[in-house]
Parts: sequence; structure tokens; C-alpha cells
Amino acid sequence: MEQAVSHNPEPTSSSPYAIEVEGVSFSYERTEVLKNVSFRLNKGEFLGIIGPNGGGKTTLVKLLLGLLRPDQGTIRVLGMEPNAASRRVGYVPQSMDLSRAFPISVMDVALMGRLLRARIGKRYSGEDEKKARQVLQKVGMWEHRRKLIGKLSGGQKQRVFIARALATDPELLLLDEPTASVDPEFQVNLYDILQELNKEVTIVVITHDIGVVSSYMKSIACVNKHFIFHEGSHITQEMIDMAYQCPVDLIAHGLPHRVLPTHKEE
Repeated sequence: MEQAVSHNPEPTSSSPYAIEVEGVSFSYERTEVLKNVSFRLNKGEFLGIIGPNGGGKTTLVKLLLGLLRPDQGTIRVLGMEPNAASRRVGYVPQSMDLSRAFPISVMDVALMGRLLRARIGKRYSGEDEKKARQVLQKVGMWEHRRKLIGKLSGGQKQRVFIARALATDPELLLLDEPTASVDPEFQVNLYDILQELNKEVTIVVITHDIGVVSSYMKSIACVNKHFIFHEGSHITQEMIDMAYQCPVDLIAHGLPHRVLPTHKEE
């Protein structure tokens, strides 16, 4: 299986990589989820990850976050162990259920992204509140800042959780199907936001939206126990076969999308 390699030369004094994964395998009890995954992702990339449900996409993200440890292999995030890099990484999970009675406002959730920057026992600073306002405005939720998070729709909640991740001023932003519960109009707005953020932040998104991959992202990977990487947003037939196990006609924004020839397995 071809593994991902960076188009940049090997680093000398300082690494240009946001993510370095070497020979990583992981199992839940006796069920192997990832097998011998190796890739390097340059800083400044916008990577889309596709693959079937249960193929290991979310597990890979949890490994990058340090929430899980690989059975074999090594992982470096921003040149550090995943746990050590956590303050420099923003994360938006696929879903986060909160009770409708949970007494916390939209503004409070956005400010939670500033917790690591606030001194213990001290109030949030004016700078923290300014950042919270900026990110809520970006996702169109500033006017709802005083509402309780539990009273929002699923799509509105997801916008707020995205704002919270952005409030950390991350160098690397990981999003696990961020548009799964949002309205179609905000899906487009979100990727416009991410494309703008990508000028300063490395972004990795798990998504099932082929059209989004072809329109916004710089590179693509498919995860289904194994890992296939392709520089550029063109999706190969091998990726489609691996991800969906059936023929797929790719349509991006109403237009046929080019499928490249397959990679050769090694």
C-alpha cells in the first residue's frame, strides 16, 4: 500500500511538518482498526479525510489528539508528542450532546476555548472576550450569545463548538465531520471560513462530502484500516473503491469530477 510522503525535502534544523505518523497500528481489543499507517503532513496543508464508517478515521484523529496511544509506531504533532501539543491544537468532535437544562450560555462555551490562556482563579481578560466575540461572529452566532447552549438546534450547537475551537488560536485544527448536523447554507459558509483560516492554520477535516474535498482542500487521504494519501484534491478510483466498496459517479457542484488512475500498491 502506498504511504503518504511530503513533497518537501527532508527537514534539516526545524521540521516543516504539522503531523508525522510512522508505522502506526491500533486495535480495540482484538479488532484491528488501523494497520501500518505512515504519512507526513506539511504545515499549512488543508487535508480532507474520507472513508467508510468504522474505517478508522475518528480513531486516527483521537491518536493525533493523544486521547489514544498506538499499539505500534510513533506520532508527532507540531514536532511534539500529541499530549504535549494539545494546547496548540483545536478540535471539533462529530457531536457533543448537552442537556437542554445545562446552564451555560453560548458566550460561555466560546470562552471555554480561552481556558488554557486564562490564569487559574482569574476572570477572563478583555482580550479573551474580544476573541470570543470574533469567533462567534465568524460562525454567525454572536446574536445568540446570551442563549443557553441546551436551547439551540443541532446546527447552532455545532457552530458554537467550532467557535470554541477557533478561540484557542490553534496552529492545527482537527474537525470530525463538522457539518454533520448543520444546515446546508452553513456548510458552505463553514468551508469558506476554514479556507480563510487555512492561510494561518493547518487543517484536517473528516468528511463524506466529495464536492467539498474537490472545491476547498489541498490534499486528500482515505482511511479504511490502511491509509492512502494523494497530494492535490483529485480523488483516485482506488480511494473510492477503498472508501465505499462500490462504483461511485463523482459529482461536484453539479459537474462531473475527474477520477485519477489508481496508485500502485507496493
